[in-house]
Amino acid sequence: MDQWQELEETQPTISRVLQNSVKRDRLAHAYLFEGGRGTGKRAAALLLAKSFLCEATVAANPCLVCRECRRAESGNHPDIHTIRPDGTTIKVDQIRELKKEFSMRGVETQKKIYIVEEADKMSASAANSLLKFLEEPDGEALALLLTTNAYQMLPTILSRAQVMSFSPLSPDRIIKKLTAAGYREKDAGIVAKLTSDLTEAEQLFEEDWITQAREKVIQLIDDLIRRPADAYITLHETIIPFFSEREDVQTALDLMMLWYRDVLRMQVGQSDAIVYIDQEDTLAKQAFQLSQGKLGNNLQAVMNAKRRINANVSPQLLMEQLLLRLQEG
Repeated sequence: MDQWQELEETQPTISRVLQNSVKRDRLAHAYLFEGGRGTGKRAAALLLAKSFLCEATVAANPCLVCRECRRAESGNHPDIHTIRPDGTTIKVDQIRELKKEFSMRGVETQKKIYIVEEADKMSASAANSLLKFLEEPDGEALALLLTTNAYQMLPTILSRAQVMSFSPLSPDRIIKKLTAAGYREKDAGIVAKLTSDLTEAEQLFEEDWITQAREKVIQLIDDLIRRPADAYITLHETIIPFFSEREDVQTALDLMMLWYRDVLRMQVGQSDAIVYIDQEDTLAKQAFQLSQGKLGNNLQAVMNAKRRINANVSPQLLMEQLLLRLQEG
């Protein structure tokens, strides 16, 4: 994303507020970009960083040709610092190292930017250390905190940053763009429910990953109903090896949630709203086989697993426990 007009297509209010702040040279010292996965928070943060550093902005847009823009575009600007979780958390040592970097003068400019991705995963000590940094900004510093779970942030941090809430994009819009690009509608419908960011959606199609993921989740749910004794084998031979990373497990859980919701839609006569559009017959059969009470318990079990996946829990253990709960009903 190189122009504010691109952001305006999906997040018009945020785009206009940030553009005006850049034009008037009245940016806040800290922003919290909060919103669902794939709503463009990271792209907006990088665009703001380029605009903040650019030597010759045009209507708040970075020129993309000056030294600062080229460095930022390459991802190697020495005065843009990005912090991501080290394992499952952002540790206090990472914040201390950041403060050490900021104690030194800018390499290319007097301006410095730090981007904290998944800011809700800061440990308590890291959050408190960052809080002191926010209270006493050093020079021309710009803090950009990104999170999908603002409610897990310290209230004191929220109060010291300007909160910008990113709205989810319309699934219909994502589906239309994906099908226009040549992707199959049955897969586009699934992806549009997993992310509202077109770039991330296209990444899910790389090497046919989303198609395989979808088929493996359908197989596991089918085994749970028709061949319960085989479900444990399917989990260990098919699911766990394929969904090997924590983010992959999150996607598997999202796919399971979408499936059970589709079964529920079939039960209440909303077949026109199902996501797994090519699986209507199978969904209809399961709608007769599963009671609403059983479906409710299954959905609750998956939701509980989704909440736990971001904690320090073994993904394999989490999926094994989920399987037991789904079998128990």
